[in-house]
Order: sequence, then C-alpha cells, then structure tokens
Amino acid sequence: MTYLDVVYRYGAAPGEIQMRAIDGMREVYGIRGVQFNEADRTVRVGYDASRMKADAVAKLLRQAGIDVSDQMAMA
Repeated sequence: MTYLDVVYRYGAAPGEIQMRAIDGMREVYGIRGVQFNEADRTVRVGYDASRMKADAVAKLLRQAGIDVSDQMAMA
C-alpha cells in the first residue's frame, strides 16, 4: 500500500447534496479521507496510490459535484 494525499482547488462551495456524495465517496475502496479547507478553497483527499491514481480521485470529486480545477503542489 502506498498512501498519498492530493490537494485540489475548487470553485463553488459544496452544498448539502455534494457533501452527501462526498460521504459516499469515503466508502470507495482506496479512499482514506476527504478534508475541505474553506479558507483556501481546497480539498485534500488521502488515497491508496497502489489502487488508484490522482486523476481517478479528481473524477470521483467531480462525480460528487465538486467543481475541482487544478491540482495543488504538495509542500
């Protein structure tokens, strides 16, 4: 297992419907957690890189209704 975090910037703040979809995303095998930073408008997702790639994480966020734009560089 290779655990990584990926951070994406997002546009519109997620509403109730999107947050419910995010709760469902947490049940996807390989997703460890999802954290929103409203001040920076970023979402951090912990995932198992041996199971999926960052592009698949972004796709899951988009399917949940999150307006992700660009991937942030990890410091």
